[in-house]
Amino acid sequence: MSDLESFAINLAWWNGVVETHVNSSDYLTQAFRQGGDTLHPIEAEEIGDIRGKSLVHLQCHFGLDTLSLARRGAKVTGLDFAPNAVAAAQALAAEAKIDARFVQSNVYDAVAALGDTYDIAFVTWGAIVWLPDLHRWARVVAEVLKPGGVLYLLEGHPMALSLEQKKAEDPLVPGWPYFEHHEPQVVDEEGTYANKQAKLAHTRTHEWAHPFRQILGALLEAGLAIEMFHEHDRIAWQLWPCLEYDGDRMYRLPKDRLPLPLSFSLRARKPA
Repeated sequence: MSDLESFAINLAWWNGVVETHVNSSDYLTQAFRQGGDTLHPIEAEEIGDIRGKSLVHLQCHFGLDTLSLARRGAKVTGLDFAPNAVAAAQALAAEAKIDARFVQSNVYDAVAALGDTYDIAFVTWGAIVWLPDLHRWARVVAEVLKPGGVLYLLEGHPMALSLEQKKAEDPLVPGWPYFEHHEPQVVDEEGTYANKQAKLAHTRTHEWAHPFRQILGALLEAGLAIEMFHEHDRIAWQLWPCLEYDGDRMYRLPKDRLPLPLSFSLRARKPA
């Protein structure tokens, strides 16, 4: 199957979940409308002072985090391939009276679609799993950054993403590739990560695993310098049934299980 066919399948899914996600309590849309900030604790702490910085949020979905970054003082642009998501983001920006630009484009076409370069590229939580070619993505990131600009990437840990669990009392077992693969993993299930009971017209997605050797290697090959790398014992969604909500929008392993890395973050800089 070609990458174009996979993108078409994923686009149908992402277009179809926008309304569900806008109305999901997981996304804190109402809190945002009341002036809140929707960044999760890890990126909120690590992103630093972004006042006056130009920032592009790649694969921004319907723009809640993009607009929260604008509230922190950045001049923001969000990019997403789903027209329904971009329309929802533009509507939220207008409602909140926030100056933000949203562009509809496949992330691989971001250089031409954006027509600009930025101080910061922001990519978080479940973005790269949808991309078949991470080296191409890294080259795009490098091209949309100004000299001296930085990528902030926060994602599920590749090792954690390779494990699965059916019930909370079950052991964690390998159920997903760790190393990169050409053919996509096909997922066909009802609901979404933000609303498991949602009835969707399109239920199938295509996804790809990316090990650390590929993530770091792609960024280095694109000419970016890794200047920060962290592993975290929490993640923004309930990856396995045994994970417990920590009260601050994150999930962790229960205390009776061995600790494992659940997510990672890094900062990579383009040479000045």
